Amino acid sequence: MPDDASTPRTFRTDSGIEVARVYGPDEPGAPGRFPFTRGIYPDMYRGRVWTMRQYAGFGTAEETNERFRYLLEQGQTGLSVAFDLPTQMGYDSDHPMAEGEVGRVGVAIDTLDDMRRLLAGIRLDEVSTSMTINATAAILLAFYIALGDEQGVPRDRLKGTVQNDVLKEYVARGTYIYPVTPSLRLVSDIIAFCSREVPRWNPISISGYHIREAGSTAPQELAFTFANGLEYVRQALARGLEIDAFAPRLSFFFAAHNDLLEEVAKFRAARRLWATLLKERFGAADRSCRLRFHTQTGGSTLTAQQPLNNVVRVTVQALAATLGGTQSLHTNAYDEALALPTPESARLALRTQQILASESGVTRTADPLGGSYYVEWLTDEIERRARQYLEAIDEMGGAARAIDYMKDEIHRSAYRHQMEIESGEREVVGVNVFVDEDEEPPRIERPDFSALESEQARRVRRHRAARDETEVRAHLDALTSAAEGEDNLMPPIIEAVKAGLTLGEISDAFRRVWGSYDG
Repeated sequence: MPDDASTPRTFRTDSGIEVARVYGPDEPGAPGRFPFTRGIYPDMYRGRVWTMRQYAGFGTAEETNERFRYLLEQGQTGLSVAFDLPTQMGYDSDHPMAEGEVGRVGVAIDTLDDMRRLLAGIRLDEVSTSMTINATAAILLAFYIALGDEQGVPRDRLKGTVQNDVLKEYVARGTYIYPVTPSLRLVSDIIAFCSREVPRWNPISISGYHIREAGSTAPQELAFTFANGLEYVRQALARGLEIDAFAPRLSFFFAAHNDLLEEVAKFRAARRLWATLLKERFGAADRSCRLRFHTQTGGSTLTAQQPLNNVVRVTVQALAATLGGTQSLHTNAYDEALALPTPESARLALRTQQILASESGVTRTADPLGGSYYVEWLTDEIERRARQYLEAIDEMGGAARAIDYMKDEIHRSAYRHQMEIESGEREVVGVNVFVDEDEEPPRIERPDFSALESEQARRVRRHRAARDETEVRAHLDALTSAAEGEDNLMPPIIEAVKAGLTLGEISDAFRRVWGSYDG
């Protein structure tokens, strides 16, 4: 990204005032310079605005593909895929454990053919795709790579992210499958494979979002996310990778909640803290210390009461993310506390980002709130509190050994937050203040999930019936053997999905070797 000196465009306020250069190129603490408090690039959004990436997943691959293409036509610049719970938990749509859950919180992807239909008409070398998937991240990435191979897209042209952050599943979210040790092996195998074969792919998105949504405070969000991140770094180093070979592709995912200035300070503190940790603990180069992150507005802050109020909440949160220097942003639709977003509400959520980028002026200078007494003090205070949590986790031996501690801390914070709402100490407009007693409940159109589930189950059964079972058995044996050994698991998984094995079959092969986490 070019710096200010090489950017030909002149920036002016709405009144015609030319926005002068604020930082010198060699000024300590300037944007683009370690520890990146003011931003990871010298000119931030002057050079390129954040990626507008709206999260979507609707039962069937065809429905989701229709929404993706609609959003791309509306100006979205990246895809973000939501998967249903069976896909996240490693069950095919006809498995008894999937009953009642197929397609309900995202798209069902059982086979490579499902991935083909999900991305029909979309060239994989022309989009960046983020996939919110963890325990089965290796399988979904294998589907994506296999589809890219079919399209003739070189693997070094594929761009996107798999979340692949399994530690936060044990801490905050619950969609884990395997015990901790083999799960961490899968994470590091993906990092190692991508660094060699898919260099433009982000092999992990270390997620504070779900930690915050589970009820943490802002300092806890940073501390627990970075504790997990440090564990992944150690795992990758143990596999023989050099820190600067993979650290530049580590990405993060944070929430944006309603306290505007606290959220801005949190993002600034996050950049400085992560850069300092990598430099101090691993001797990483400056380019490896840049904290690149995606932000999503807070789902847990949306209210079913007076849902149009959520338009304002999302705008405040999106403004916090952009003032805080995010690289990518998803804005929630106002009706998501009630049901899947309609096309109209999804478009309004996207337009919120576009208005911020085109009309608000936040793109004219980097770190516009930097220098404010309150923001600078709060940046320091959030970093200080996050470091205290990190020190406690270090004393326990790292994140993999501190799962229960982090869970307990989040539970306590969530309880306090809820008690404050119920007592009225924390005001929520439309819920405990400015309540409209005559408000009529909104009408919600619910898809016929039973029909959707039946069709998806039939589809996966037909898929199995059409395969060469001898070849399937050979690939299952290869997966079992690989899981028992130490070689990278990504190559045999890719070969298995190309041979027609399903997500559930691959997951079960690993379950037979590793067992399941019973936390």
